[in-house]
Amino acid sequence: MAEHRSSVEIAAAPERVFEYLITADGITAWMGDWAQVEPTPGGEFSVNIAGYGARGTFLEVDRPRRVIVSWGFEGSATLPPGSSTVSFELTATALGTRVEVVHTDLPEGEVAGHVDGWQHFVGRLALAATGRNLPADDWTPSA
Repeated sequence: MAEHRSSVEIAAAPERVFEYLITADGITAWMGDWAQVEPTPGGEFSVNIAGYGARGTFLEVDRPRRVIVSWGFEGSATLPPGSSTVSFELTATALGTRVEVVHTDLPEGEVAGHVDGWQHFVGRLALAATGRNLPADDWTPSA
């Protein structure tokens, strides 16, 4: 199993950025077109991204420092719902917040697509969390 790390500096306070990780409106501002979330340990984490249903549960919610969710896709034999883990670590900086995204337990065949996705979506998170309205997302997974 593999791991991928991404990080971004965001010109917003951790408390503000945190809301973009735990609310349906916040999540869909930067990733996906639909979300249903219950941000408590064991609560539902569901996001539709480019026609794919990412599904899992919240494993840890530590306001405003950390969010950890299980992750996988409906109908996937290689990465079924809840089979990998994504953590979002928020650290206050002089300019706002540093967010580190760590995706663990990725099957080798899933790494390239997730690297592409996280690189795309982490940049969108940085823009959305500063209050920018983003255009509809036309991202699709790389082949």
